[in-house]
Amino acid sequence: MKFGILTSGGDCAGLNAVIRSIGLYLLRNVKNAEIVGIPDGYGGLIRGESFPLKREDFEGILDKGGTILRTSRQPFKRMTVSEEGGSRLTKMLANYKKMGLDCLFTLGGAGTHKTAALLSMEGCNVIGVPKTIDNDIYGTDVTFGFRTAVEVVTDAIDRIATTAASHSRVMLVEVMGNKAGWLTLHSGIAAGVHVILIPEIPFDLDAVCGAVSARLAVGERTTLIAVAEGAVLASEAKYKKDERAFVRTAFGETTVTRHLAEVIGERTGAETRYSVLGYLQRGGTPCAYDRLLCSRLGGFAAKLAREGKFGVTAAVSGGNITFNALADVAGKYKFVDPQGDDVQFAKSIGVSFGDRPSS
Repeated sequence: MKFGILTSGGDCAGLNAVIRSIGLYLLRNVKNAEIVGIPDGYGGLIRGESFPLKREDFEGILDKGGTILRTSRQPFKRMTVSEEGGSRLTKMLANYKKMGLDCLFTLGGAGTHKTAALLSMEGCNVIGVPKTIDNDIYGTDVTFGFRTAVEVVTDAIDRIATTAASHSRVMLVEVMGNKAGWLTLHSGIAAGVHVILIPEIPFDLDAVCGAVSARLAVGERTTLIAVAEGAVLASEAKYKKDERAFVRTAFGETTVTRHLAEVIGERTGAETRYSVLGYLQRGGTPCAYDRLLCSRLGGFAAKLAREGKFGVTAAVSGGNITFNALADVAGKYKFVDPQGDDVQFAKSIGVSFGDRPSS
């Protein structure tokens, strides 16, 4: 059998660990297995590019960040649009057959899973593996790469906390997460921040400034605020993402974090700074948890291929590795529940989410 592997969307720690586990399982358990890597995610499949992966390619990559296959983003909405030479979808279907693939492993996030489901519906044998630091893929308790990102962000906030204490400042830390606030929520709790702002809970400027002022009033000279990049003001929650960007630009604002920092400084008189962690959150060595998770997910995905179970994606449920139908999870997101245990626990120890008490 011939197997293809691609990594699509944003990179994260653990991609190479999954590639390794898939490869080692197939070489050991599938007779005459032939494995090829497809570079640059779906971009490589669109162009019809691949290269052989041998046993030695899977050695020494368990702890390596990034992806040996490279990656790219291919917007799902462009997949069926007519272009010169046919749509991206028709090119991928043709190249899947031209490569002689019996199965394609797609390592990626929500967008990757949508395209994988599309390929599956068109007759390709596809198996997904859930990757994203956002932890927002529907149907799985956790995605690989998330725990490593939580470690990285927590460490960064810890470091920022020391300078905040030294200078008696309010420090805002912007964390990745456009649609879901899992990364900000978990790292914020782990780092002991005082305010957590996530997309699922639109925040009120008065409430956030009130939380800072309350700390100042009792002699607490520093406040740490973790802000998801997709956090929204209650006043702009009614707008769609593109509309919010237009409104912010019209007011000369770049990010919600910068705007909030300025408002807090003006209203409370506190010395305020903000830091955007950016791509620091994606890179580096996977933590031990992710190495184990990636190894289990990759091996399980390869086992599914050996058993002929296609059109599915690996998943974690209650500590067990299982699978979901791609058609059941594609296009769906897992969001933080404002009434869920994590949020309610954080509130019970005094963390503010910028919402008014009555809400």
